[in-house]
Amino acid sequence: MESGAEAAVERRCPIETVIHVLGGKWKPTILWLLLDSTKRFSELEKLIPEVTQKMLAQHLRELENDRLVTRTIYPSVPPKVEYSLSDYGKTLVPVMEVMCEWGETHQRPGSRPTVRVSTQA
Repeated sequence: MESGAEAAVERRCPIETVIHVLGGKWKPTILWLLLDSTKRFSELEKLIPEVTQKMLAQHLRELENDRLVTRTIYPSVPPKVEYSLSDYGKTLVPVMEVMCEWGETHQRPGSRPTVRVSTQA
């Protein structure tokens, strides 16, 4: 598995880096759910009923490896594990807010402008 630094070096376009880090069906949703508060694994499962345990665990691990999510383990029986946005992950908040605004606009009927492409050079 490549590290974030190695991945950034290989990509030419910064958008590729963003897509690489946020790529995955559930990563943006996980990050969005962690905006408001820290969540336990079981809470995230309930909030995203379509995700499998395996995929949720994988995405959380990847987000943790990219330093966007912090995992805190409490020494109790059974062990209590919580996930939250890291300080670095919070730098994505403005990006996610803009993505949310764009998504809301895109979902509205008739909100997408007609784009005309000229074939003349």
